[in-house]
Amino acid sequence: MTTDGHAALRAAARTALACLDLTSLNDADTAAEIEALCRRAQTPHGPVAAVCVWPRFVAQARAALPASIKVAAVANFPDGRLDLPRALADVQAIAQAGGDEVDVVLPYRALLAGKTTDVAEFLSEVRFASRPLTLKVIIESGELGSSDRIAQATRLALAADADFVKTSTGKTAVGATPAAAATMLKEIAASGLSAAGFKASGGVRSVADAAGYIAQVEAALGAAAVNPQRLRFGASGLLTDIESVLSGAESVATTSAY
Repeated sequence: MTTDGHAALRAAARTALACLDLTSLNDADTAAEIEALCRRAQTPHGPVAAVCVWPRFVAQARAALPASIKVAAVANFPDGRLDLPRALADVQAIAQAGGDEVDVVLPYRALLAGKTTDVAEFLSEVRFASRPLTLKVIIESGELGSSDRIAQATRLALAADADFVKTSTGKTAVGATPAAAATMLKEIAASGLSAAGFKASGGVRSVADAAGYIAQVEAALGAAAVNPQRLRFGASGLLTDIESVLSGAESVATTSAY
């Protein structure tokens, strides 16, 4: 790689670190593992944007982290059923435990079944209940399949005043892809919502992948959108590659999307 290539990769790694939601959402997560996650979030190269955990670990994560690192937790996760009481209970638990951000799964199967009004009402209720927390709506783009469905889900999330529209839970066969990102970013740009952001999640493992999404965000939303207020990466393994690149070593991850 050329000197300019190394410099560009390091710049992408710094941006990805600042925009990273360091995530642990394994069914068998333990308090000890969340403690280790919170330690890892405070790297020698700087802090991540947030840690993302199950609602039951929010209080622990909040106590372990400085206020500058947000605590996010998931709701209606990962299956995204059209189950408003469950989603609202998750939101309430996150807020009461001191969480800063909610990542809620849009009921994508209901959307595929044509229940657009029900999905819109679900998102509106979750948005109302979650204020003033940051709300990220996971549309599960890989399951929606077509660009038209991805665009429709993105519009529904934005209409409900979501702060971010997020690609995936990371629990299905297809996570974030450049094509899905392009569709989502087009809808965000067209919405005229100057504060709405994009989160790539599911299979983002290398700095090269992150660099591709950073370029897409900059092209669609402008350079001013390349910051944690409008761009996030949801990942666990990405931090290893970020640290490798920022330490001056070669990338240790194989790029999957770019």
